[in-house]
Amino acid sequence: MPLPTLTTRHAFFTGKGGVGKTSLSCATGLALAEAGKRVLIVSTDPASNLDEVLGVALGATPTLIPETNTLYALNIDPEAAAQAYRERMVAPYRGVLPAAAIASMEEQFSGACTVEIAAFDEFSTLLGDPTATAGFDHVIFDTAPTGHTLRLLTLPSAWDTFIASSTGGASCLGPLAGLEKQKALYAATVAQLASPAATTVVLVSRAEAASLREAERTRAELAELGVSNLHLAINGVFDSAGSTDAIALAMGSRAVSAMAAMPAGLSALPRVTIPFLPRGTVGLAALRAIGENGVHSPRSQTLARKVDDLELPDGLRALVDELAQTGHGVIMTMGKGGVGKTTVAAAIACALAERGLPTILSTTDPAAHVSAAVGNDLKNLLVTRIDPVAEVRQYTDEVLAKASEHLDAAGRAMLEEDLRSPCTEEIAIFRAFARTVDQGKDGFVVLDTAPTGHTILLLDAAEAYHREVMRTQGDMPGAVRELLPRLRDPGYTHTLIVTLAEATPVHEAARLQADLARAGITPMAWVINQSLLASGTQEPSLLERGEYEVPYIREVAEALAKRCALIPWVPVVPAGVESLRAIVC
Repeated sequence: MPLPTLTTRHAFFTGKGGVGKTSLSCATGLALAEAGKRVLIVSTDPASNLDEVLGVALGATPTLIPETNTLYALNIDPEAAAQAYRERMVAPYRGVLPAAAIASMEEQFSGACTVEIAAFDEFSTLLGDPTATAGFDHVIFDTAPTGHTLRLLTLPSAWDTFIASSTGGASCLGPLAGLEKQKALYAATVAQLASPAATTVVLVSRAEAASLREAERTRAELAELGVSNLHLAINGVFDSAGSTDAIALAMGSRAVSAMAAMPAGLSALPRVTIPFLPRGTVGLAALRAIGENGVHSPRSQTLARKVDDLELPDGLRALVDELAQTGHGVIMTMGKGGVGKTTVAAAIACALAERGLPTILSTTDPAAHVSAAVGNDLKNLLVTRIDPVAEVRQYTDEVLAKASEHLDAAGRAMLEEDLRSPCTEEIAIFRAFARTVDQGKDGFVVLDTAPTGHTILLLDAAEAYHREVMRTQGDMPGAVRELLPRLRDPGYTHTLIVTLAEATPVHEAARLQADLARAGITPMAWVINQSLLASGTQEPSLLERGEYEVPYIREVAEALAKRCALIPWVPVVPAGVESLRAIVC
């Protein structure tokens, strides 16, 4: 079977959004259950589709999966856990501190770090307390904590002293303030994670360069923490052997190239390869098919009718035409990793430049090589880059210089650890981002990867914003002062949410849109990228996958987006002006 072999009692399936963690963890759990083991599957994903995949409504206690005898599942709701945790932290100060201070506290507890830590708080009992899951042979977690959270929770002592003396110079230690009493349980949890005899961590990836880079980053981060029992599962590998379809041949070729260029650290791991599944992975029959090398049913007339009745959204050209008429401003492509934000941003920038409009294309993504994607010979286009490493280094140096005189060695060590968090990178990039947005006064600025709504809100909270500015710059440049009004002005900033026509990317993008709404930002449009339904392929298995996209295209077009554009999957790798031009169709 092309499934990971689990000999340990605990297993974690982790990877970036949309790689198939839930389907693969469920397929593995089902296979173990049908081999006679008692198995519990636990999801910690805020947008969990575990209920949908397993065909049963789940809650916070183990539920037996219908048509099985020994397979159980439960959902930990990180958002609910974070809300309860946030209220425990803030409630004692209501009526004591000013309303502005309470609002600032609530926002600081609203970010991804709080959700992550609250989820860790919930499942620590399942992993660190042997009695909690004593009735199961295997406990499988869908979505594991990141290395950043594990590092924070394994720091030695100093919490009380540091938190008491901190003046706000930490981005994530605030959410940790209420976890002191749980340190013994967390120590047991981390010990279980690091024990190769107790826990297997399965890094799930697609046969795509960006997905493999993310898996390598996670591998290296976990290895530094002593988590050594790592396995690699490459999901959805398409075999184009025997096909004459241009789309199928291109898809197969890309998979081969990505796997050939796999980072050395990943190559050394035990590996399984799961073949491309043309249909969805909902229901036990579909999950069994994963373990049977992707056996699938032929296209059905019912699905074909669903496609025939669907009016596909327009392509990207109409959206670019509308943007061009505005004459200037900022265009931001936002979305989760792996959905093609960089490609969409580059295609829009090239199209605007070819219309004779001065355009700057910039990115904050360290892995996004926009200059290589576009080239440097297009008139009216300037390609730049915000270097996260340089911005974080400068920001970190400033924070440490101002805070170190008030900290002892343990406190400084903790602050240095906290400054390695994703929140720190967001804040550091925010400053450079403000400078770039300012250039939209005189032409177009197309930005790939923007700060999240949480960061915008954090910096907009009066006290938090003032603290950030005073501890880093000592003043407030015009570009920073005008940034938030500009981002909220639909006449100046045009936000595009990029997604794929798949469950996880769409649902994560919906959460992003809600986050932006809290920040007072309304997206101009959604862009559904890499649609096989719109590609023109005649390969039967790819046609079947195209039919699988239908409900997600409908969800975006009819429920989530004011307007949307649909980009087909194209056989040419989007690198260079000619290939990018093909996307704006």
